[in-house]
Amino acid sequence: SHFAATMLAMSLGIHVYVEKPLAHTFGQCARMIDLATRSGVATQMGNQGHSGANYFQFKAWREGGIIKDVTRITAHMNSRRRWHGWGQDVTEYPQEAVPSYINWELWHDVVAVNRPYSPKMHPQEWRSWFEFGSGAFGDWGPHILDTCHEFLELGLPEKITAVERDGVNPLVFPQASTIRFDFPERAADLPACAVTWYDGINNHPQIEGEYTESGAPEAVKNPGKVIYSNELVFQGGSHASPLKIIPKEKYMEMRKSLPRFPQKNSNHYANFLLACKGEEETRSPFKIGGELTQVFNLGVLAQHLGGELKFDRSTKQITNNAIAQALLDPAPREGWEEFYKL
Repeated sequence: SHFAATMLAMSLGIHVYVEKPLAHTFGQCARMIDLATRSGVATQMGNQGHSGANYFQFKAWREGGIIKDVTRITAHMNSRRRWHGWGQDVTEYPQEAVPSYINWELWHDVVAVNRPYSPKMHPQEWRSWFEFGSGAFGDWGPHILDTCHEFLELGLPEKITAVERDGVNPLVFPQASTIRFDFPERAADLPACAVTWYDGINNHPQIEGEYTESGAPEAVKNPGKVIYSNELVFQGGSHASPLKIIPKEKYMEMRKSLPRFPQKNSNHYANFLLACKGEEETRSPFKIGGELTQVFNLGVLAQHLGGELKFDRSTKQITNNAIAQALLDPAPREGWEEFYKL
């Protein structure tokens, strides 16, 4: 429901702060990015950690030449999600009487087809369904991969692969998935990079023994990421959690020479308000947060359809799967077309 309200607001010159997931489809994000540019309003996506210590650290370490030549990243969110358990057995949309206080027609916003009301849909469970939500990608991706995406200038991937899917259902997100994004070389110190996403309760990535304190491979359990470069390996959590260089011995060798950065989080909301007044630039405007969301939109298609998707970064089209291509930008609900034309 973010898309229509946000497009209307921007068309009226109103500044907008929009929670993540920013929008449900790749095409919606593209329109929001475009109108944000044309309207000149301040925009901010609500991945609050993008105003935190990790933002300033990643920026300083990237500019200082500490983070460079990154060739692979693992990102993971393995906490229990709303659809775990019941989601894999669903064969149709559940149905109950619509409460009198809900306008169920309006609730659908731009989604093309009316679906039955159910507590398994509203108020929170909509995120479990492919037709309405973005799964773990939408909820947690912007809190984990935001700084990697911006400061490594990843842009959009050229290939998205469903490496593993467990508990697959055509309506509801998988019980677990491993999705790989392949990004091409962007600059001399920004080589081709593979980003592999893990979700699902027991679907943990492992850190190789050469980077652990024990010397043995270890599963990574708390949400976060591990960033592998040619010279260094960095481990970080979600939101504003700063990176650490691993193993610890390597960090101890370098600690006195590492670039300094603010240790305290700034305020993401204040940053937006100051941008509305023309005093700052937002840290997660749609041109940044929107493209990050588009990466996850593509990941959702791989979760949904499986296999390998080839994406043309110049034309922004999926070239090897007609169903996935259609789902990049599905037709809007009848009567809501005006928001796609603003």
